[in-house]
Amino acid sequence: MITTPSRADQMPDFVVIDVETACSRVSSICQVAIVGFRDGRELFAWETLLDPCDDFHPMNSRIHGICAHHVAGQPTFAHVHAMIDGHLSGAITVAHSMFDKGALAAACRMHGCDEIEAVWLDSVRVAKRAWPDLPNHKLGNLARFLGVEHRHHDALSDARAAGWVLVRAIEHTGLSLADWMAPVRPGGPAPRAAPSGPLSGERVVIVGEPRDGQLAHAIAAAGGVIRSSVGSTTTLVVIGGDGRFEAWLRTDPQVRKAEQLLGAGQRIAITTASSIDRLLG
Repeated sequence: MITTPSRADQMPDFVVIDVETACSRVSSICQVAIVGFRDGRELFAWETLLDPCDDFHPMNSRIHGICAHHVAGQPTFAHVHAMIDGHLSGAITVAHSMFDKGALAAACRMHGCDEIEAVWLDSVRVAKRAWPDLPNHKLGNLARFLGVEHRHHDALSDARAAGWVLVRAIEHTGLSLADWMAPVRPGGPAPRAAPSGPLSGERVVIVGEPRDGQLAHAIAAAGGVIRSSVGSTTTLVVIGGDGRFEAWLRTDPQVRKAEQLLGAGQRIAITTASSIDRLLG
């Protein structure tokens, strides 16, 4: 049963959606669930079986356990479109991979419904950044790692688990929901290093800021050579990102590679943008 927030202060920070399909056509949604989260806790949950208006393939039924007789008399996607749209439209919407986004779009086309304009966040991407050392970032493995109760390929259980992945990632990294939503701007060409300066001879990789930004220009003006990735010649890794030093230390693959090289005996330092600012005065 869904609990629809009635006041502005009851609106979720984000919602999570998961769907199951009847066959290889991604429009064949036979189960859908939406879970809302606010302040690190579950705010509401809703799920329903749907008549997919399509055939059930035996393989799909083996995966999720839903067969044609289970959906007899259930609503179609068109019947619940307004409900789904009301919760997703304009909202931060989490899904574990973009399969669910594609399935919703395909179902909208099939049933002649307006496309749902959500703001999407892939919890697979979140998990890979938060816990890069895990052997894989499948939802079942993440649920076991995080101690989250989970029944795979049940839409409601999958949606809940994906929501907890984001909640725990926020707690683990210190990055806010806004941080996770911020687009990563690809940097342009790095500025050319000055012929001399206090950073002359340093081979520098910048984390958390573009390599053509203000920090990069300051380092290059001091003689530092900006590189795009950590390697055998890197001597300095500078963490920007508004002082989120601990978060980047835990999550960024370039920082982790620098730590490995440091452990192997390479002369390499990891520092912050503020430390560079103080050095350059």
